[in-house]
Amino acid sequence: MARVPRLLLVYPATHKLGWARYFQLPSHSLQMVAAATPLHWEVVLADEVHDDVPFDGAFDLVGITAMTHQATRAYEIADRFRARGVRVVLGGIHPTVLPDEALRHADAVVIGEAEPVWGELLDDLLAGRLRSLYRAPHPTGELLTAPWPRREILAGRRYLTTQTVQASRGCPYDCSFCTVTPYFGRTFRYRDPADILAEIRSFNRKLVVFLDDNLLGDPAKAWPILRGLAEMNVRWGSQTNLRFAEDPELLKLVADSGCIGLFVGIESVVGTHANLAKSGSKHSQADLMKRVRDAGIILETSIIFGFDDHDESVFETTVRFLEECSPSVPTFHILTPYPGTALFRQFREEGRLLTTDWSRYDHSTVVFRPRLMSPERLHRGWLEARKEAYTWRAIAGRVLRNPGNRLTNLAYNILRKGPNDLLGHEAVAETDTLSACGPLAGQNPLAK
Repeated sequence: MARVPRLLLVYPATHKLGWARYFQLPSHSLQMVAAATPLHWEVVLADEVHDDVPFDGAFDLVGITAMTHQATRAYEIADRFRARGVRVVLGGIHPTVLPDEALRHADAVVIGEAEPVWGELLDDLLAGRLRSLYRAPHPTGELLTAPWPRREILAGRRYLTTQTVQASRGCPYDCSFCTVTPYFGRTFRYRDPADILAEIRSFNRKLVVFLDDNLLGDPAKAWPILRGLAEMNVRWGSQTNLRFAEDPELLKLVADSGCIGLFVGIESVVGTHANLAKSGSKHSQADLMKRVRDAGIILETSIIFGFDDHDESVFETTVRFLEECSPSVPTFHILTPYPGTALFRQFREEGRLLTTDWSRYDHSTVVFRPRLMSPERLHRGWLEARKEAYTWRAIAGRVLRNPGNRLTNLAYNILRKGPNDLLGHEAVAETDTLSACGPLAGQNPLAK
């Protein structure tokens, strides 16, 4: 009887989460890799959020996914397995944009989406002809064809929910700081609505989380999905752009379909990176946020500090704006120039990168030199804005001004308040690591 080949899939963790690990979502990308793996393979998952990596286990191949902030840990894991003679393949956004760097720690690198090339890679491995690079075709068109993820590999772990769905990939906006467009393509590619709804009908609980970057980005394609959800009595959340709220009928359908919460990136409330100003909307961000709030949907808004037109006044302006608009849950991030983006190339050419220690590319550390303030001032302003937005007075004001489920809204804010109260340590990259940029010169990265 032939031996069953064994595949270990690893999701690297950059720090211990404690009890917060139970509120995380599982890796969708590794579930998709498992779904693309032939059934004669045994697939084992090691999610470092929950598990220890079985470094002494017997595996024919170890597959590791990595976003930029996970790259350092991913390389450490890969090096330990390769030291034992175990073959390692790296994939995900960071290895895609820096394949030469990743190859220093792996036997093979998958560039782009894994599903189109994964079967070929496994066949090559078993035939003894594994290549160093497997490059997926760059995404085109408007139809996304993808298998259902293999959720059984998540067994034995407790997450917020394992009922996660990806209905679409890609984005036409091509923001300078974002890796979605170069990695997933310049169009919104949606799965067949019937396939999406069939997957959701297979769930045994009501809560569903869509992992799309912009679920409502193409309203015409989102409409049949929402109509189907409205007939299922489910509750769901996702991420999107505020512009969907310009259409009152679409907003009503979103609410009627069971949406309980949306994560919306408004980026900045001032300057050229104000989200709606960039997209040409005739409506103000404040007006659209109020519409979503009034529909009873919990709105989590994401703010980024550090754009080139941000001076020290941006922190106070942003906090006052959010007091007026009262989104359910505001979040704040420091601009991060991911490799593979136009922003990274700009900062590298201008000599403004402070480090290429990828573990610091975490939205909480200043890794570049801002144009209109010091790195220390950017970090301090980010801290101050977070703390002020999560005083009890600020939380009470938001909860009272949101007509949705106030108890749920309060719970979300309390969960956010805890980590904000603990902030205070400086996190500014040291300039003496700038020489690490050297190996990146002359590369032609493709893509998050």
